[in-house]
Amino acid sequence: LPPPAEWPQSVTLVDGRRLSAAALAARPVVVVFWESTCPFCRNHNKHVEKLHRAAAGTDLLVLGVSIDRRREATLDYLQREGYTFAVTRDADALGRVFDTRRVIPRTYAVSRGAQLVAALPGEMFEEDVMEFLRLASKA
Repeated sequence: LPPPAEWPQSVTLVDGRRLSAAALAARPVVVVFWESTCPFCRNHNKHVEKLHRAAAGTDLLVLGVSIDRRREATLDYLQREGYTFAVTRDADALGRVFDTRRVIPRTYAVSRGAQLVAALPGEMFEEDVMEFLRLASKA
């Protein structure tokens, strides 16, 4: 198994909330890197939102990581698409945790305790994204 993910000291969400490294390590997390202008990300994020809604009532955190240069582009995109999953623009810090490849979308499943259990580059089918609910929930 790869070494545990070393979460940044904190991650700031676009709504102003902060998530500490301890809070992230205490729960399973699905991390998705995307950009608002990417057509593959647009399709992929529809499935990510469905995953977020399916995870309601569980410990799973679905965390989108916008690589947009402008904050307004990220916020406009989220509002236009109606996405409700947590989103951060701390792409540099989180990119160092996982990798610095520029392939988007990129999706990672991290179990409680920060163990990386899956890493998949590119757009995925809905059933593949939904599989992250099971993968990230592994002990």
